[in-house]
Parts: sequence; structure tokens; C-alpha cells
Amino acid sequence: MDCVIVYPASIPLDTDLLSTNKNAMIALGYLAQAVFGSAPIVDGLACSPTNPPSLAVTVGPGSITQFTVVDPGNYGSLAADTTSPLVKMGIILGTTSFNTPAPTSAGQSVNYLIQASFNEVDAEPVVLPYYNAANPALAFSGPQNSGTAQNTLRQQLVALEIKAGAPANTGSQVTPPADNGWIGLYQITVAYGQTSVSAANITTLASAPFVPWKLPTLSPGFGGGVRVFQSSGAFTVPAGVTRIEAEVWGGGSGSFASTSTVASGGGSGGGYARKRIVGLSPGQVLSVTVGAGGQAGLVGGTVLPTAGGTSSLADQSSGTVFVSATGGQLNATATASNPQNGATPAGAGSGGDVNLIGSAGQIAFQGVGGMGGAAPMGGMQTSGTTGNAGLFPGGGASGAGTGPSGNTPYNGGAGAAGLVVIRW
Repeated sequence: MDCVIVYPASIPLDTDLLSTNKNAMIALGYLAQAVFGSAPIVDGLACSPTNPPSLAVTVGPGSITQFTVVDPGNYGSLAADTTSPLVKMGIILGTTSFNTPAPTSAGQSVNYLIQASFNEVDAEPVVLPYYNAANPALAFSGPQNSGTAQNTLRQQLVALEIKAGAPANTGSQVTPPADNGWIGLYQITVAYGQTSVSAANITTLASAPFVPWKLPTLSPGFGGGVRVFQSSGAFTVPAGVTRIEAEVWGGGSGSFASTSTVASGGGSGGGYARKRIVGLSPGQVLSVTVGAGGQAGLVGGTVLPTAGGTSSLADQSSGTVFVSATGGQLNATATASNPQNGATPAGAGSGGDVNLIGSAGQIAFQGVGGMGGAAPMGGMQTSGTTGNAGLFPGGGASGAGTGPSGNTPYNGGAGAAGLVVIRW
């Protein structure tokens, strides 16, 4: 941070004070950029219903940090600097109210958008006293005794506006987009006949860049959010989050039934992958696919076992797959009448920072079913008389034996389903 130097008995200059202010602003701007980055950040500015209830909302005190330039215009006697970039913070100390009238046509609703922007203005004009060299005891009123008022404060504020969308049949109304240079914060939905706005009518936009955490709540690495998927679904990137870590396990394969003379081999385990995904946007929707466990083979070959399914994480809009793990497969040489060979190949991870392969199913031996293969960080399934289901996540089923007398067929086992874990 630059610091102005002054000396005893030197004549003070207006630029001494102006430069001190400017240097402090630049230092704070670079500190804010080091902490928050250059993208806009909003803190506070909570939107609430009025008390008593009415068709209006209030936005409370808060701040906005936005990328701009050092000085868009002259700062006193210092020249403008419109080329040097700087992150600046605008602050609003008071509460702002906005009216949200209901539509006038039955069956219609309207969405309002509350948007914010950094706003820098010169304000508080005052007619200042100036030194009068001809008569020092009588100060001039304004520059050259003109009586002209001059701004005495450069304010860095939060500008707030509300935009009304077009009323439309309820469910089809559209929220207007934020204007260029503005940031959308809230959507307010009001229906025909409504007489007041409740908290349920106020929605924080997923793209609104509110500060998601404060320093006391932060932990090293990720912020502590975890979502576990044992079935397929969707994951919406939370506000303030641009990177996640995903772990995926493919499903395990099922095992064949034994015959009256031949035990069956074990199923194979699913693969595993782990990946840190960056460059995401808050509100972005990711498709989560959890691979199913393979079905069990039944005695007589009426139902054959199946391979485990693939687990993956992909962008829902583009279909781009970030990371995946295939399920355990079946041995091409194993059949319902000759099922002793263990399932292979096992599943494999793909696209991750770490990609691991599961273990294959073991071959049956002397009337005992083969052990089921494991997915990485899972366990192998021990054999039994009937095929035992694979161990979660992603384990292959064990094979079936031929019984104490060595002449009885038994059903195979089902593979365990896969798993997807997302941390942020």
C-alpha cells in the first residue's frame, strides 16, 4: 500500500488527503480481490416481507463487491483513472422498500426481480470557504467567491432496483432478466387476489452470488457439504460453489445358479473413480446415475445373471460426463449349464483423478461357489450354499454350491448396487 509522506512546516496540499484516501481504497480493493476473487459477491441485503404484511418487500443493509476501475471521473484535483482495474465494495446502511402489486386478471401471476449493482457517486455538496489572499480574515464563499457548492464525499453504494415481469397464467409467468451490469438477487411471485407477500413468495436466485460461508464456519478443503446417492437423481450446485469432489462406484454383477453337478463362480465387482470437478456454476444441474446391481441367476437357467450397471456424474444440459465407473461384467465362458468360471472383467473407473478396477469373481472349486469380487474399498463376498448377494457398494455376488451331497442346484446371488458421493 502506498503511503503519502509529509514534512514539518511544508504547505499542506489537497492531494495529501486525496491520495491517502485513494491509496487506502486501492489496498482494500486488492485485499478483497485476494479473498473473494474478481467476480461479484453480495453479503447481507436480506429480502423480507413487511410487518404488518402488505404487497411490498424490504431489502435490508448489506454490501456488494464488484470489479470496476480505480476512478471513473476526477477525484478532486486527482485525474480520473479509467484503465486501472479494481475491485470495489459498495455499502448500504438502510432498508429499501419495493411495492409488488398483484395482477389485475384472474388466474394470473407475476414475477418481480430485485437486482443490485455497485454505484459510485459524488454527493453532499457544500459551499466551502476559500482562502482570500487580499483579506485573509474574510474567506471567499466557494471557489473565486462564486458561491458554488461542491461535492465533498465520494460514496460507494449498493444500488437496488425492482423489475416487473409480464403477468401471465399462473405457472407460465417469467422472471425478467437482470439488466447489463446488474446482478439478480431475488424473485418475488405474486398471484391475482393476493393481498400480502409472505416468505414463501420470495425466492433467492440460484445465480445470486451471496457469500455462502463466514470464516468461523469454514473448514480446510471443502466446506463440509456431502450428498450421498444410492439411486439415480440430480444434484444442483449450491450457491457460492464452483467446485466439487465426486466418488463413483459401479454396480457388482450377479452370479449364475449352480447345477446339480457344477457350482457357480462369483460375480465381479464394480469399478471406482474419484474426481475434483472445477469451473461449475451455482444452480447448474448435474445428472447422477447410480449403476444397479446385476440380477441373480435362477436354477434351471430360467433367469440368467446380468452385469452391474455404470455409475456416472454428468452435466444435465450438455450431457458431458465428468466421471464414471463401469459395473462388474460376466465371464463370456460361463453358461447356465457350465457356470463354474468366475465373472470377469471387473468394472473400471474412468475420467477421474483416481481410477481403480474392481476384483473379478473367483472360480468355483469342488462344489463350493466362488467368492464374489469386491469394488475398491469394498469387501469380497464369501461363498455359501446359495449365492450370497454382493457387498455394498458395488460388490459382486458369490457363486452357489451344490449342497452337502454335491448333487443339488441352488440359485445365484444379486450384485450390490453402485454409489455416488458428492462433496463441496
